[in-house]
Amino acid sequence: MACEWAKSTVGEVSQRVTKGTTPTTIGGRFTETGVTFVKVESITEDGRFDRAKFAFVDDETNRLLTRSVLEEDDILFTIAGTIGRVARVAREILPANTNQAVAIIRPNPNVIDPRFLYYVLRDDVRVKHAQTRVVQSVQANFSLAELSAVEVPLPPLREQRAIAYILGTLDDKIELNRRMNETLEQMARALFKAWFVDFEPVCAKMEGRWKKSQSLPGLPAHLWDLFPDRLVDSELGKIPEGWEVGTLRDFAEVTSGKRPRQVFPEAIPEAAIPLWGGNGPMGYVNEQLYSRPILLTGRVGTLGSVFRISTPCWPSDNTLIVLPRTERVFEYLYFCMKSFDFEALNRGSTQPLITQTDLKNQNLLIPPDDVLHEFHRLATACFKKIDRANNESYTLSALRDVLLPKLIRGEIRVKDAERFVQSAL
Repeated sequence: MACEWAKSTVGEVSQRVTKGTTPTTIGGRFTETGVTFVKVESITEDGRFDRAKFAFVDDETNRLLTRSVLEEDDILFTIAGTIGRVARVAREILPANTNQAVAIIRPNPNVIDPRFLYYVLRDDVRVKHAQTRVVQSVQANFSLAELSAVEVPLPPLREQRAIAYILGTLDDKIELNRRMNETLEQMARALFKAWFVDFEPVCAKMEGRWKKSQSLPGLPAHLWDLFPDRLVDSELGKIPEGWEVGTLRDFAEVTSGKRPRQVFPEAIPEAAIPLWGGNGPMGYVNEQLYSRPILLTGRVGTLGSVFRISTPCWPSDNTLIVLPRTERVFEYLYFCMKSFDFEALNRGSTQPLITQTDLKNQNLLIPPDDVLHEFHRLATACFKKIDRANNESYTLSALRDVLLPKLIRGEIRVKDAERFVQSAL
C-alpha cells in the first residue's frame, strides 16, 4: 500500500529546479517565429501546451537564456500569476525556453519517471498545497524553495512507469480525440469559407471549371443547381446573384445569460450541469437554463470567443446566447460569429462590453434555404463526430481524475486500474 512506499521531495528527485528569465531584461527580444517561448498562458489547466499562445525568441536570445533552455521530459510548473499548472516538455516543441513565471523541474530518471512526476504534480492535493503557500505581492508567487519541498511518493521505478502508462493511456486518447476534433472542425470551416466567403462554387461556374453533371473536389454534381453563375454588387461587396444581405436577427434570437443561485467548483451528483462564461466552462450548477443546442459568446469582460454548446448548460450573466430559429442555420451562424470583429463591437470603457442589439445587428449573408440545408447536412456530420468524441473524452477525463490520486497514493493497484481503463476505451 501507499504507506510502504518511500517519500521524497521534488528537489531530491530532480537534477535541478530553476526558472526562466524575461528576454528583454538581458537584451534579448521576442520575434514572430523562431525558438518556442513558453509562458504561463501557454500551459492549459488540463496539462497541455496551447501552441496558439506560444511566443518566440531568436537563436541569440535563446543562447543568452542558457539557464532556462528546455529539454525533453522537463516538467513545467507555473509559479507566478496562475499557480499550479503543469506540463511535460515533449520533443516536438523543442527547441524551447521559458520565463520567470514558469519553474523548470528536470527529473533524475534514475530515481523517478518523468511522466510519473508529471502526474504527481497534477494531483489536486499538491496543487492546493502550492496555492496555500503563495506569497502575494503585485501578483501571486510560489517560490522555487517551496516547490522543491513538495512531497513526492516514491514507489519502485517499475511501479512508477506502470502508473504513468495507465494515466497516459487515458490522456493519449483524450489528446487523440482533441486533434481529431480540430481536424473535423477545420473541414467544416473550410467548407464554410469555400461556399460563403470565397464563393468557390460560383467562381468555378463563372470560370468554366465546374460544368453541369460534372463534379469538382468538394463540389459534387448534384450541388450544381444550388449556386448561381455570377456575382453581383452589395453592401458587403460582391455576393452570389440572388443571395441577400441581412443581420443576425434574421436568423436567431439573442439574449443574455443569468446568474445562477449557487455555483460548485467541481462536478458532484447534484451539480452536473456546466456553468459557462465568456471564456468557457467555469464551474457547475444544479439546474439547467438551456437543454437545446445554443451558441454562446462573452458579453462583458472576455470578448471574442464563440462556443457551440450541444449539451444542457447554464450560461452566466456575462454571456450572450444566440438561439437559431431553425436547425439548418446552426452551423452556418457558428462560423459567421467566429468571423465577427468583436473588438469593433466593444462599447465598454472600464471593461469590454457587447450589447444584445449590436450583436443582433451584425451584417451577414442570407443564402437560399436549400444551400443552408445542404451546408447543415455536411457540417452536422462533422459535428456529430465531434460531440461523440467530446462525450468520450469527458468520461475518460473523469476516470483519470478518479484514478490519478488513488494510483499515486497506492490506494489502488495498476492491475485493478487496468480493468477500469479497458472497459472505458
